[in-house]
Amino acid sequence: MGNLLGGVSFREPTTVEDCDSTWQTDSEPEPEEPGPGGGSEGPGQEPEQPAQPPERAGGRPRASSAPDEDAEAAGAEQGGDSTEATAKPKRSFYAARDLYKYRHQYPQNFKDIRYQNDLSNLRFYKNKIPFKPDGVYIEEVLNKWKGDYEKLEHNHTYIQWLFPLREQGLNFYAKELTTYEIEEFKKTKEAIRRFLLAYKMMLEFFGIKLTDKTGNVARAVNWQERFQHLNESQHNYLRITRILKSLGELGYESFKSPLVKFILHEALVENTIPNIKQSALEYFVYTIRDRRERRKLLRFAQKHYTPSENFIWGPPRKEQSEGSKAQKMSSPLASSHNSQTSMHKKAKDSKNSSSAVHLNSKTAEEKKVAPKEPVEETDRPSPEPSNEAAKPRNTEKDSNAENVNSQPEKTD
Repeated sequence: MGNLLGGVSFREPTTVEDCDSTWQTDSEPEPEEPGPGGGSEGPGQEPEQPAQPPERAGGRPRASSAPDEDAEAAGAEQGGDSTEATAKPKRSFYAARDLYKYRHQYPQNFKDIRYQNDLSNLRFYKNKIPFKPDGVYIEEVLNKWKGDYEKLEHNHTYIQWLFPLREQGLNFYAKELTTYEIEEFKKTKEAIRRFLLAYKMMLEFFGIKLTDKTGNVARAVNWQERFQHLNESQHNYLRITRILKSLGELGYESFKSPLVKFILHEALVENTIPNIKQSALEYFVYTIRDRRERRKLLRFAQKHYTPSENFIWGPPRKEQSEGSKAQKMSSPLASSHNSQTSMHKKAKDSKNSSSAVHLNSKTAEEKKVAPKEPVEETDRPSPEPSNEAAKPRNTEKDSNAENVNSQPEKTD
């Protein structure tokens, strides 16, 4: 085991940009946008390269009746108060790093390799063991808890069993999924059937219904009452994040986009659940592994987000990048032009200086040969040598002045 893992190294992401590859490549044609409740996974899902070891939540997870549904969501910005609708949002590094780990299949998760899992999640879904600590079997949950919104709202230990993940939640009785258990789960029709029933039960709790086998969703009959509750009970946003993650782990990645698109439409267009928009854009969208699907959803959100200047999840602004490129290009051109001008002036001054020296030396020779006779060369008037001889001193001053003026350009 040591030899297998000893040579593996991962780069720790330190910024949101390190964790988010959504807009890295934007050259391929975009699939047609789905409707408010539609959407399908685009072909050619792009796996991202793992670059970071998973980080566990500090301390041992504990069973809790607190609103936070799993350890990775405790203390996060998800489910903030309604003032976020007026304040300019900020990207959360915590959210970006958490979903980066999820999309990359939890890189360097050595526990998944070593851990001897007893397949407790699969056994629970086969109705062979109850979930702990409550001691309730899956069949009882699906038959007796369905429609009991008070129980579903206030019990906080069932959600980790209904939607298991490869990360520990606050209920330490719930076991983490392993890759082996995931494969076994997908092959067990009984477990898959119950998993979809659990998904439908939770959608109904939120005021949403599953309309077909491809994952499309729509408003349920009780949507008004449940949307009002969802808009006010923001700890349920953490549950939605867990549900989306679990869908991807257990073979229903294609169900994510329709649900996220529906939520964005209700939050941004219909304004029925406005408080959810921050969590939808920071968390729900980034559970989707296909970056093309993420781009579709973010473009839709950007079209309807208000105020538009506060939308921070879109692509880098092209006009800014083009402006900076133009500025960088113009600066070298101006510097090159000034440099050429300076070199031309220096060459001309040097030529004038050498010409003056040549005239002076020639005049001296003529004086030695005929000191008493006047110079008769008509093409070199006598006044010019003295003027030309004076030019090198002025040229030197001009050159110094020019260098002083050109220094700030070099420092830029």
